[in-house]
Amino acid sequence: MLELGLKVLVSYLLGSLNGSLVLGRLKGVDIRQVGSGNAGGTNALRTQGPWFAAGVMLIDVAKGFWPAWYLPAHALPGVPLDPALAREWLQLACAAAAIIGHCYPVWFQFAGGKGFATTIGALLAIAPAVLGPGLLVWVLVGMLTGWVGLATMLSAASLPLWLLLLGELPGRDTPLAVFLVLLAAFIVFTHRSNIRRMLGGEEDRIEALMLLRRRR
Repeated sequence: MLELGLKVLVSYLLGSLNGSLVLGRLKGVDIRQVGSGNAGGTNALRTQGPWFAAGVMLIDVAKGFWPAWYLPAHALPGVPLDPALAREWLQLACAAAAIIGHCYPVWFQFAGGKGFATTIGALLAIAPAVLGPGLLVWVLVGMLTGWVGLATMLSAASLPLWLLLLGELPGRDTPLAVFLVLLAAFIVFTHRSNIRRMLGGEEDRIEALMLLRRRR
């Protein structure tokens, strides 16, 4: 239990290092005070430009990848590997903690992003087979609608389906299936403000992303 608790804590603290807020402090801007007020990659792109957003994405993807990839297989100083602790469940717990840390960062008053970039990093470590198809859904929805929030939610919702279609179930991948279902629900929850704006006709579109954008 000591190994589980410490590694989940380390994953959460790493996840709390929000890329847009870290880079924003270096630049002298609080991204939560501009644009949509969200400390995620989309608002970083809209308000600070592509290079800033690229740096944000790099940090946020890396902090999702590293805890899920490294921590389950390596001992922390003074804390040996627990043979009774299933490595797969530990990996998923570390991934979940990093994503939650991104959305609710202790370093930034628990006001962070919505979890998509950190989810990409975590899936790159634990389930790369479903990451590619999931990103394809994101691209297609984004190109058709221009709504990044909708693309993110549908991409997350598609992940358990891709796991099934790829023939990974049932049996040994049950923990991963549980994780992906809970992840999809969490991503929808973090995008509840986007849902309200879409229903109210107030959600902004990124027209540069749209394949079928209207000509001016």
